Amino acid sequence: MIDNNSIEQLKQTIDIVDVVGNYVELKKNGSNFKGLCPFHDEKTPSFIVSPSRQTFKCFGCGIGGDAIKFLMEFEKLNYPEAIEKLASQYNFTLRYTKGQESGNRERRILETIGRWYRANLERNEGAKNYLKQRGVSLASIEKFGLGYAPSSEETLAFLQRTLIPLQKAEEVGLLGSERGRYYARLIERVIFPIFSPSGMPVGFGGRTLGNHPAKYINSPQTKLFNKSRLLYGYHLAKEQIYRKKRLIVVEGYMDVIMLHQAGFQTAVATLGTALTKDHLPLLTKGEPEVIVAYDGDAAGIEAAMKAALLLSRHNFAGGVILFEGGMDPADMVNAGNADTIEALFAAPIPFAKFVIDRMVASSDIHTPRGKEEAFRNVRNYLQTLSPFLLEEYLPYASSLLGISSARLKPGRSATEAAKGAEASILTLSDIAEKSIIKTLLKTPTLTDMVLDVMDASMFRTHKEAFTALMEGRENSELLQIDFDDSIKIYSEEELKKQLNYFLRRYYEKALDIIKKYDKLPLEKKMFYLRKYKEYINQLKRGELVPYESHSTL
Repeated sequence: MIDNNSIEQLKQTIDIVDVVGNYVELKKNGSNFKGLCPFHDEKTPSFIVSPSRQTFKCFGCGIGGDAIKFLMEFEKLNYPEAIEKLASQYNFTLRYTKGQESGNRERRILETIGRWYRANLERNEGAKNYLKQRGVSLASIEKFGLGYAPSSEETLAFLQRTLIPLQKAEEVGLLGSERGRYYARLIERVIFPIFSPSGMPVGFGGRTLGNHPAKYINSPQTKLFNKSRLLYGYHLAKEQIYRKKRLIVVEGYMDVIMLHQAGFQTAVATLGTALTKDHLPLLTKGEPEVIVAYDGDAAGIEAAMKAALLLSRHNFAGGVILFEGGMDPADMVNAGNADTIEALFAAPIPFAKFVIDRMVASSDIHTPRGKEEAFRNVRNYLQTLSPFLLEEYLPYASSLLGISSARLKPGRSATEAAKGAEASILTLSDIAEKSIIKTLLKTPTLTDMVLDVMDASMFRTHKEAFTALMEGRENSELLQIDFDDSIKIYSEEELKKQLNYFLRRYYEKALDIIKKYDKLPLEKKMFYLRKYKEYINQLKRGELVPYESHSTL
């Protein structure tokens, strides 16, 4: 049995946000974190993780507990299995009541074979020459722990010399077996160790130096290694990702290594698979801008399209870069083109724009059938976007297709759009109000900017929520806005632009009301008309109208 004191020490070592964040896309929510519950279907997040209490709780289905309980429920493990898995993930050595150490056996096997692979690299000129030709420095070889796997016979002999049971070596993915005979999975390959986000070895990738048809292979799925949840190099990149708020996703091991070598230390790579929903928890940590940087060949474009669809639907900031001319990031770094890479990273194609461009380009819109196909694809895609992304890219998509925005807008016909002009204005106003409120919830330092130009009376539909926010009291509508992930959170510059748009709508509407209001004395009516026209012209010049200047009207 596992010693109870050892379990308590493990609990003090782990962080529940880190544990749950490997499985659930979490977002900061005040002092807590929130996300969609992984234990039942829901569209509005009701799953809360508390760092101070080190617990989770779903207010939808009622499940809750600590990190061990979460792992038991998610991975379907019993109590000892969950503890041992957490211990392995955190490089923590458990103590057992009988005195033996266990729970880290898999880690020790992987560490032992990893050291042997590294030692083999020193002795293999072919592997060293390959890395030298690719431009990999000695510092990078050490940083990423690169090695070399020799023949199957040599690997089996090493395992037997070091008294590693072959069955255990198979369980961690080092060996395969056929008809009772074991064989090494990685043979005559340059080795790339793969680590968990916390820095624990979980598997290996290998690049053949021979004529093997599979140029790259990874460890098979094990209880430690799940390639759909891992990103190569993340354990080395995460600190810089949090600091720089940028994460670069590339296609291969060498791309990551060479980008790090050139100073792009937020680069990571998928492990022979496309980006999936399982990667989102890692991508979300630190809330970085995500740049998908793939080769410009057919396979790279297809992978970039899948990534852009996924990330735009989940409202990620960032975009796509395609490397043209048959050059991948590793080749460009090796050729001394780091400045070109930096320029590319500074101007990615936004995810939604990339998707729309590809959808339109994949159909011949000069023919009726092709245009109809592109129209249908783009319209269905727009329906998956948040209201603000929809508002931003609807005009762009309609201009590419040469049709009106009203026809392309999801869920509405052209006739309905024409009849619902006022409703559209109300919808945009509703979206703007929600985003202003949510921005102030998440960035209270911008409150003064808002209060300088408006007050609660100017809100059409969310006056009570805004008032509650300003007074610091609880409000159900305010809570709903806080939990709605489709509502955009503005940067300071975006907030200025949105306030300008919001105020123009407000004063244009007010001007129209004053023009039609006959009971107002003529002198006062003319005063209001002049003032509102002044404000509108000021706003058209990109200047905000201070609230003090109109509060007495």
